[in-house]
Amino acid sequence: MVRRNKPRQLSGPDLERFLQAAEALHKSIVGPLISPQCDHYRSLQLLHEALLKTVREVTGKEVAFIRWNGTGPARRL
Repeated sequence: MVRRNKPRQLSGPDLERFLQAAEALHKSIVGPLISPQCDHYRSLQLLHEALLKTVREVTGKEVAFIRWNGTGPARRL
């Protein structure tokens, strides 16, 4: 039998896989140390903002893999 009604949102394992992929993408975006004056830096910054917005919309909460303090992202201990 074919499932005709697809779910309207991600659940359990699908949501976890989405968050893992988003975290990997986040690390690949913020990893390169390039000059803030170059076009690539600005493009990566726009991509990163879109990623964070999408994760917030899908999960309904702030991004768990980024914790900010007053000077930038805080490292996990």
